[in-house]
Amino acid sequence: MATIAELMRVLQFGDSLLPVGAFSFSNGLETAVQLGVVRDVATLRDFVRTAVEQAATSDGVAVLAAFRAAQTSDSEAIDRADHAVFDRKLNEEMRTMTVRMGRKLAEMADRVLGPSVVSEWLVRIRAGTTPGCLPIGQACVFTALGLSEQDAFAVHQYGVAGMMVNASLRLMKIHYLDAQSILFEVNADAEAAYERVVKHTLQDMTAFAPVYDILASLHVRAHVRMFMN
Repeated sequence: MATIAELMRVLQFGDSLLPVGAFSFSNGLETAVQLGVVRDVATLRDFVRTAVEQAATSDGVAVLAAFRAAQTSDSEAIDRADHAVFDRKLNEEMRTMTVRMGRKLAEMADRVLGPSVVSEWLVRIRAGTTPGCLPIGQACVFTALGLSEQDAFAVHQYGVAGMMVNASLRLMKIHYLDAQSILFEVNADAEAAYERVVKHTLQDMTAFAPVYDILASLHVRAHVRMFMN
């Protein structure tokens, strides 16, 4: 059982209001709404669930790999996981989203936590030797906090779903309680997702959702948009 202090650290660093810029992105949802792929509660639920499932088998694997590397201060392994995430982003906006939020998280953690494995990672980001993707930042932060890899994985998965559900309230005619219901339903799958990928390596990272990638790539050329992504 987590202590009260540990639980509060999870809540703080898993908060959707964490100042890393999540409010600026929709994770591909904006274009999906514009093109009618997402048009109601049911299609929103399916879209968010797909995104979360893809996150578990791709970035979620990197979270676990980076967390374990950070526990032993293996900077080379941390950076391998960082590059593995970046190299699997097929379009410009997804790359922009993950590195912008990752760097902001590293800067915040360095200020709040003091010198840690996150600080060392931030030095390498600034030197340009590693990209600085958000999932790797989450892994390093939770290692520095002395929390578990399950905590890091849960916050990563929650963040993907939470970002999209929050964006939906600004993009669609949807009741805010329906949005919370979707978040509740999707997050119920997190434990099973962790069990599926807990033994995966970086070579096992996989994601196949071509419509999702196409929508994100179309967004970069949009003239009118609410979100960066």
